[in-house]
Amino acid sequence: MSACVPARADSARTKHVHPPHSPPPGGSRRFRVAGADVSAAVAVFLIALPLSLGIALATGAPLQAGLVAAAVGGIVAGRIGGCPLQVSGPAAGLTVVTADLIQRYGWRTTCAITVLAGLAQLGLGCLRVARSALAVSPAIVHGMLAGIGVTIAVAQLHIVLGGTPQSSVPDNLVALPAQLANLHPADLAVSVLTLTLLLLWPRIPGRAGQVLGRLPAALIAVAGATAVAALTGLILPKVDLPSWSSHALAALPDGPVLGLVAAVLTTTLVCSVQSLLGAVAVDKLVAARPAQAGHVKRSDLDRELLGQGAANIVSGSLGGLPVAGVAVRSSANVAAGAVSRNSTMLHGVLVVIAALLLVPALELIPLASLAALVMAVGLKMVSLNHIRTVTRHREVLVYAVTTGGVVFLGVLEGVALGIAVAVGVALHRLTRTRITHHEAEGVHHVHVRGQLTFLAVPRLSRLLHQVPQGADAVVELDGSFMDHAAYETLQDWQKTHTTQGGSVDISGRRPGTRISEPAETEGCRCRPWTPWRNHQCDRPPAAPPPGTDRQATTGGPRGRSRSGPVGKGPGTASGTAAAETAAHKTTGGTTAPATGPSAPGAPGTPGTPDGPARSARPAGGELARGISAFHRNTAPLMRRELARLAREGQQPSQLFLTCADSRVVTSMITSSGPGDLFVVRNVGNFVPLPGQESGDDSVAAAIEYAVDVLKVRSLTVCGHSGCGAMQALLGAGHAGPGDRGTPLQRWLRHGLPSLNRVHTDADAGSGSADHTGSRPRPRHRPLPRLAGRGIADAAEQLCLANVVQQLEHLRAHASVARALRSGDLELHGMYFDVGEAQSYLLAQDAEGGVFELVPEIDLTA
Repeated sequence: MSACVPARADSARTKHVHPPHSPPPGGSRRFRVAGADVSAAVAVFLIALPLSLGIALATGAPLQAGLVAAAVGGIVAGRIGGCPLQVSGPAAGLTVVTADLIQRYGWRTTCAITVLAGLAQLGLGCLRVARSALAVSPAIVHGMLAGIGVTIAVAQLHIVLGGTPQSSVPDNLVALPAQLANLHPADLAVSVLTLTLLLLWPRIPGRAGQVLGRLPAALIAVAGATAVAALTGLILPKVDLPSWSSHALAALPDGPVLGLVAAVLTTTLVCSVQSLLGAVAVDKLVAARPAQAGHVKRSDLDRELLGQGAANIVSGSLGGLPVAGVAVRSSANVAAGAVSRNSTMLHGVLVVIAALLLVPALELIPLASLAALVMAVGLKMVSLNHIRTVTRHREVLVYAVTTGGVVFLGVLEGVALGIAVAVGVALHRLTRTRITHHEAEGVHHVHVRGQLTFLAVPRLSRLLHQVPQGADAVVELDGSFMDHAAYETLQDWQKTHTTQGGSVDISGRRPGTRISEPAETEGCRCRPWTPWRNHQCDRPPAAPPPGTDRQATTGGPRGRSRSGPVGKGPGTASGTAAAETAAHKTTGGTTAPATGPSAPGAPGTPGTPDGPARSARPAGGELARGISAFHRNTAPLMRRELARLAREGQQPSQLFLTCADSRVVTSMITSSGPGDLFVVRNVGNFVPLPGQESGDDSVAAAIEYAVDVLKVRSLTVCGHSGCGAMQALLGAGHAGPGDRGTPLQRWLRHGLPSLNRVHTDADAGSGSADHTGSRPRPRHRPLPRLAGRGIADAAEQLCLANVVQQLEHLRAHASVARALRSGDLELHGMYFDVGEAQSYLLAQDAEGGVFELVPEIDLTA
């Protein structure tokens, strides 16, 4: 811990001291609410107010029950819960469950069921089983929400048309033709106006849209429809909030025991799963915010269950709807910049104030407007992104069965059906193993797709024995699991076959599936699609010559990067040796060695490509082995795509200009493949200004070809940590004015504008002259920086400034300038931290340049 960071005041081991000669500190600190929490609370309150009334209307509960649940969810769950920024209240996902309970048992018994569900959640929280709820397949959760959304939308459609909904989806569908024949124009007009405002308000263009978009669309839609209805004098049903003195509270549950137990379990399940998944989603949203937004602790899911249970107990006791975490309000809370649980609690206080003081205004809201709002929420619960995701993961059957079960049978029945189908699909995948055998060029290939269990042993044994004695065989295991029975079968056959003069090569995608290796590749387990461990798998180095330090021979202790930065800052290296050493490090040891017998990187020096450490690794053998692995493992998977690219030609969407450093693998850090990136690499990722290429037009030619011929849509300059070119610039490893120097030294001149940018911006504003003393310094510009952490050293600062500088050089090229003016091209700056394996993108609107960490996103969404 930093010395300037105070210890926690609530630590049991920290003694509170005060300076001598001063009185002891006073009493407890005054309660303070951050301004960001206040503004976030107001934003969430404006969304929660109409939605709470609409959800209460959709369930058939008293409208005050929605306000009670919103207030209790904000205050109680916000104070006790384990997710500080999650906003709880009446949720659309509970609408169908609650409506069914009210139909069967009445409102007061439904309140009692809510209390019992809260007690059950408290028990689950005490048992610390919250993580177990996340084991439910996302396809089941998405299917449940989609089914609930369909049910809500179909029911509210009747109110939108001026009628009354039935008790189930089939009944509502049967009654829909009669309802369409008996429209109520006033209700329909108010509903259409609400939906129109809800749809168009976030899409107002221009500056006005940026200002007005801060107001929630739900509030504007309901308020606009209410104002039009009041001004035009439309006669239609409106919100009716009876006196709080006649508000119905919970009563002892009355009904069959088994039915009540099932109701409690259903309410507990839906409330808990929705709240826990919402907490996980809020954590992702918080992690994606800039670091300046403030640090918020990750969710404690067991505590979140305790908070939700306490809120349901209080809400049910006070006559409120069941409470759960609400995605819409939680995401609005995070987006509004909330930094603590105070925003959630303050939103609950605002709901209480509105429920007590704004009753006359709330009673002007037409029920058709609330119904249209809730219908829109229900339709959004049927997410096309979720459908695409489950389709990609081949779980569309689970999704469809769960959705259909919830729509036509009920929530608990639909979820049970979904779980049963999900288990069946998992068992089918586990037992479905495809084994094929074919011969190509005298080699017999046995390909196993799927999990290799004892159920597949008979088929495996039959096909293995079709391989003739003494033949060459390759067994490819395309799966992630092999049980003991399959392993024994494969091993016994391999021993028998090799004893009879044949050869067997067993390989797979999963590390460790190779049962035995040929002698020439023994110990190597690199396979496509496996975790990368450096291409040569840490083979043992050759013994160092007598009297030679082992670390100098091997390039350092095992695990230390051979391509680390040169020196520790300016002055550690200079002239030719510094430039050549830096370039050697930058390019992973592939550039020309430095001149002079004692220069680092000279031929024959230990630790260089020509030294003894490399003598045991013939380059041709490594190259041939890598190509052979590609032909055998990767080429069959890529051949169809590469054949298409060969026919159609390249059509990349991005030009990616980066350093020649061997650690910067563009396809890996951008998750791209053949045909995606047009890559230009050079030492230092420089973009020479037009007319200053010193006889080397390759970079300008690549830019012109990419922009004018390939029509790329984006152009990215990517720097990286530990860049040897930046170290050489700091160590004066470039050629001076009028000095020819080596080719590398002449190339490093293109980095001088970046070096001057750092020196100028760091010293600007002091009133001193520049480094030549001939002219005053330009206006101060903030140095580029990283969001979320400080700059490690001068080399990292120079690397960031170099990316910004090269983007300016790009704009000076005629082809780039034309494409930027026409809007056909966009420029991006990127910084890759090799040690952290993290990428930062340059924010376009920050003064001086801020590189923000690329957040983790849900790739399945």
